[in-house]
Amino acid sequence: MSELWLDFTLAAVHHVLVFSLFAILAIELVYAKPGMDAPTVRRLAAIDAMYGLFATLVIVVGFSRAIWGLKGWDYYLTNPLFWTKVGLFLAVGALSAPPTIKFLQWKGRLKADAAYLPPAAEVKANRKWLHMEMGLLILIPIVAAALARGLAD
Repeated sequence: MSELWLDFTLAAVHHVLVFSLFAILAIELVYAKPGMDAPTVRRLAAIDAMYGLFATLVIVVGFSRAIWGLKGWDYYLTNPLFWTKVGLFLAVGALSAPPTIKFLQWKGRLKADAAYLPPAAEVKANRKWLHMEMGLLILIPIVAAALARGLAD
């Protein structure tokens, strides 16, 4: 595979994965509402696991792109916009921890008690974390656009 095709493939996969994160997070926001039923609680845990998998793949493919893409690691290593993207992504990851923990707790409680449903107050509090995640996640493509145009050069 030529360098151009490798760069293109890594870029395309990276973009699809990032857009998938937006879709998965939007789905979580749709499902995580007060009054959800037991199947929705289980579904949320599964969807969140997929979110974690895709986030991991974003990191792997993104760094692969930075290392083996056309611009090369030296370009990214000293680029403040690249590190801003990485920092934002890490912040999104940190914000995703409380919802993930809550989804797993709810699933565990549901497994122990088939009648369990998450309290509305917990669901509302969890939605705030999801909204903060989305708010930071949306900044990443903005920084990526600046990075792609060499605005930090």
